[in-house]
Amino acid sequence: MKTVLITGASGLLGRSLVKARNNFLLHFLGAGGGVQGGHLYRDCSRMKTVLITGASGLLGRSLVKAFQAASWNVTGLAHSRASGDLLSVDLTDHQQTEKIVKERKPNVIVHSAAQRFPDKVEKDYDASYALNVTASKDLAALADSVGAAFIFISTDYVFDGRNPPYSENAKPNPLNKYGTTKAEAEKAVLTVKPDSIVLRVPVLYGGEEYASESAVSVLCQLLNDRSKHVKASDYEIRYPSHTEDIAYIVVQLAERRLQERSVSGVYQWCGLEPLTKYGMVRAIGQSHGLNTDHVSPDPEPSSGAPRPRDCRLEHTRLEQLGIACHTPFAKGVAGFAKFLQPATAAEQHA
Repeated sequence: MKTVLITGASGLLGRSLVKARNNFLLHFLGAGGGVQGGHLYRDCSRMKTVLITGASGLLGRSLVKAFQAASWNVTGLAHSRASGDLLSVDLTDHQQTEKIVKERKPNVIVHSAAQRFPDKVEKDYDASYALNVTASKDLAALADSVGAAFIFISTDYVFDGRNPPYSENAKPNPLNKYGTTKAEAEKAVLTVKPDSIVLRVPVLYGGEEYASESAVSVLCQLLNDRSKHVKASDYEIRYPSHTEDIAYIVVQLAERRLQERSVSGVYQWCGLEPLTKYGMVRAIGQSHGLNTDHVSPDPEPSSGAPRPRDCRLEHTRLEQLGIACHTPFAKGVAGFAKFLQPATAAEQHA
């Protein structure tokens, strides 16, 4: 092991040097390191461990990458799209879920799996409730039974959008069935495991595998036939957040939670740019050099399940922890090129 001789160790600077050396050893040993044969080593069997549900989904894929990049041992769970290293688990089956949680005994469980499309929740409420509410409550209880921290991904749709901005302690009042399931899930999770972390997020985008995977990337369809006049809703105001930003925030919350048990309760994050669907379409077009003159704003609310007008979230508690991450929308949608028809020669010279 390398040694250091500190002179003046009783002095002002000397005491700080000794303390810094001791703090390093405490942090290293606490993170699974050790000393053997005079050398520091890392015990990978004691790495921080996380179990991520919905790991094949839009946010889940970014969560897996972010935790792996932060040197966590990751177990990813998926259902219909389980492949590679992901484990196939039906979260609505208690026995399946209990088996994997008790086998892995993770330090942290991040629950991102959900039926997140409002129109689908309206059409199949029972199945959506089983996943969004019952499975969430079950996972929180299982996390508590193995001593794992629990991070539940929720939504800005727990609010009706009539009185923004919404603080972390604002009373939920959902406008549609999707929001209702998430509001009920929040309550259930915090009841069975009061020290859970609930993270409310807005509409997400980034890293889509197909155009309709997010409510943002699907708007690319309005830009592909530029010979046809189309409308895009200019009513609901959203605050799109990149999945990599949310994944970063979740990792930071997990790290802080392992250090401080007081990190619990409701946290919120949203993008910093207010955009309607029409605003997003124009921003996507401008980012890729596409003409958007064929798209006009529609002042009417979107069709389908009712959407809140403006659910801007305050993020005071995250700011107090020094946690924040925002990718500018124009930069975040750069990956949409694969979903867009490139500008024609005529358009390029227009």
